[in-house]
Amino acid sequence: MENGAVYNDTTEPEAKAPRRRPFGCTLQHLERWRLPTKVVQAVLSFVAVVCEEIVDDCSNCSGLYFFEFISCSAFLLSLLILCVYCTDMYESLGKEKVQKL
Repeated sequence: MENGAVYNDTTEPEAKAPRRRPFGCTLQHLERWRLPTKVVQAVLSFVAVVCEEIVDDCSNCSGLYFFEFISCSAFLLSLLILCVYCTDMYESLGKEKVQKL
C-alpha cells in the first residue's frame, strides 16, 4: 500500500525555526541613553564593593557594613536589570510584569 501520496497532500511544509541571537542578546528594550547609564551604574557599584573589601581595619564598622550591603545590592540589582532588558527574558516575562518588578 502506498500511503505516501495521501500524507504528502495534507501535510504542511515544515516551518523554519526562528533565528536566535547569540545568548539571546538584544538592545532594543533599552533606549540609547539608558544602556550606558545602567552599565556605568553596574561598574561603579562593583568598584564600591571592591573598595569596601580593601579596608583592613576600622574602629566603628557598622557604617562600613551598611555600605557593603548597599553597594553589593546595587551591583546585583543592576546586573539583574541588564540581564532582563538585554536578553529574551524581557519577551518571556512580558512588559507589564517587567514594569511591576
